[in-house]
Amino acid sequence: MKPKIKKPAAGLTGKTLTRRRAFLKGLAGIPLMAGFGGSFIKSMSVKNNETDRIIGTDYPDLTDLKGVMPQGKLGNLNISRLIMGCNQIGGWAHARDLIYASGLFTAYNTDQKVIETLHLSEKAGINTAFMVNRYYPVFHRYLKETSGKMQSICQTYLEEKDFLGDIDNAVDNGATALYIQGGYGDRYIKEGKISKLAEAIGHIKKKGFLAGMGAHSLEVIKACEKENLPVDFYVKTFHHDKYWSAHPMDKREEFSIVGEPSDDHNKIHDNMWDLFPKQTSEYMKTVTKPWIAFKVLAAGAIGPKDGFRFAFENGADFITVGMFDFQVVNNVNTAIEVIANLGKRGRNWYA
Repeated sequence: MKPKIKKPAAGLTGKTLTRRRAFLKGLAGIPLMAGFGGSFIKSMSVKNNETDRIIGTDYPDLTDLKGVMPQGKLGNLNISRLIMGCNQIGGWAHARDLIYASGLFTAYNTDQKVIETLHLSEKAGINTAFMVNRYYPVFHRYLKETSGKMQSICQTYLEEKDFLGDIDNAVDNGATALYIQGGYGDRYIKEGKISKLAEAIGHIKKKGFLAGMGAHSLEVIKACEKENLPVDFYVKTFHHDKYWSAHPMDKREEFSIVGEPSDDHNKIHDNMWDLFPKQTSEYMKTVTKPWIAFKVLAAGAIGPKDGFRFAFENGADFITVGMFDFQVVNNVNTAIEVIANLGKRGRNWYA
């Protein structure tokens, strides 16, 4: 049964005022904002609907849901087609040259806010979150304090000094599934060391877990397929390049995403994560393992409806998206709508 959809009321509702007060209280708790003093916070008080629309504090809640989140299968796991990302939690803003964004992310996403966001996400139909080992303490708090059932897919790092240590930590932390983080996938393939990736995947499988391979470069997926690595799923970047900060096609270099950002605006500068999306789409048609697409919004440069549709129409089985609490319900609704209205996909569903 679909939740009842309410019509927006004219003027300020009690719910609106409650949200706004919570929002302003949150701002006051951020050191940067608190430094402006009470006069700044008072100046944020909303006196008409136009201002309310501008600052956007009247964001949707669970009563605004428009359906049920579709799920797919990853091995024996039921996974929501939209997965919660973890970059906002960690403060990895990928904000091009905006130096304050990461600090703002972490100031807003306190441990309590993370718990609230995960709880809202689960209630909205997202049953899986990406995770890294250092975030498990707050994730465990969320599960305990809310009786949550959220699953976690842990991205693991292959550090030379303790090559398999992060995998073991993820197992100890209760991860539901594991994958090799895309930066490490890129680096080891670039260096011709696919045997290292095979070792890591084998270690995950021996522990009894689903093993995924992450990648920014399509060459990682090609190498894994060629060598028939026992990968259960792929986690591959995927977004189009029709946004302003995407650099020119003739300046895009394979594996440059894991290199140092360039001072040249026409080269990589923390602005793209799938350099050749058409190639990704075409090659993934030949891959029969589940594909979780990430960076589908190019770190905020592409709108959700546009990015979600592009990913699902062109073959992704799941998408993972980092979200603030005020984005969750809209993103869930967008995913539901996009999937329900998909035309013919360029790739079969493999999950």
